Amino acid sequence: MTWAKTALRGSVAAGGVGAILLGAAAADARESIRWATSSTGSYGYMVASAMANVLESAMPGEVVVTVNPYPSTTAAKRATMNGEAEIGYTADVGMRDLYDGTGAFEGFEPTVGKQVHTWYAYPMETFMTVSTDRADEFECVSDLSGRPVFHTPAGFMNWLNFRRIQAALGNEFNHVEIDTATQADALAGRSIDGAVAYTTAGRSLPAYWRETELRADVTVINPCPDEIETLTAAGLVPMEVDPSVAFSQDVGVDTILGVPIFFAYNVRADMDADLVYNMITAFYNAREDLVEQDPGFTPLANDFVGVQVGGIAGSPDIPVHPGLARFLQDHDAWNDDWIIAEN
Repeated sequence: MTWAKTALRGSVAAGGVGAILLGAAAADARESIRWATSSTGSYGYMVASAMANVLESAMPGEVVVTVNPYPSTTAAKRATMNGEAEIGYTADVGMRDLYDGTGAFEGFEPTVGKQVHTWYAYPMETFMTVSTDRADEFECVSDLSGRPVFHTPAGFMNWLNFRRIQAALGNEFNHVEIDTATQADALAGRSIDGAVAYTTAGRSLPAYWRETELRADVTVINPCPDEIETLTAAGLVPMEVDPSVAFSQDVGVDTILGVPIFFAYNVRADMDADLVYNMITAFYNAREDLVEQDPGFTPLANDFVGVQVGGIAGSPDIPVHPGLARFLQDHDAWNDDWIIAEN
């Protein structure tokens, strides 16, 4: 009897250890995805967290996602390319600097490999404004060529975006750096002729612009028809923004035409193509539910495929991850002129 009880206890104990080991093995079998994004509390961090939940729910037992904040988009990009993360926060304009070896990526050589076009999440729309009392001096964006303009803080994504807008239009980019808190005063004092503004997903202005519009009357200067044609040919297709949603004042136009930056969470070419395809498909299937969490997902929900195409179109020479290429082929949106990334 004593031997039998001892054997039974041993069997139960062995079974318990076995269950623990099996559980550990199952956890180890899951694909670990480290998601590098911007600082805690930022919009980029919020989006990454939401998508991590979508991914784990859509692929139960297959993936485990860890969202890791970094102090800047550049730091998140570098971490991904140096093998410290699988997915990294970026934007189409930042991808351009990476592949051109300019700006923050001058002389940069990744330890593992460069990011490629993978998944574009939401746009920011960049546009020009002037003081309303001077609005009759400017009809088109090119009227501010060479004029002193605050294009948002130097080096930031919207600054980079307007630099490429002016380059596409053949205009001179004359940036004047100021403290964002003094923007209204700079417009009133004519130390700048224009100030670039932007919205996130067609809805919200940055905090410093909220302060500006409380203290100054501004008018939006949209690109003229010929400028729209030129920008479109360059892959910089203006998007419509409802000014009544973005601003609390009349900004002189019925519709704002902003050139978008497409913010992305891109991976290296060595990430498994089936995993990336399944990841993008999970995001596509969740697009309507995401809007209920945050209205900023509205552009993605309205035209998920179009957001991906827009992100690629700004830099069509940059390779596209085969997982995204397969997804776009499924939706008849693949362009044969684009390049599929090779590992």
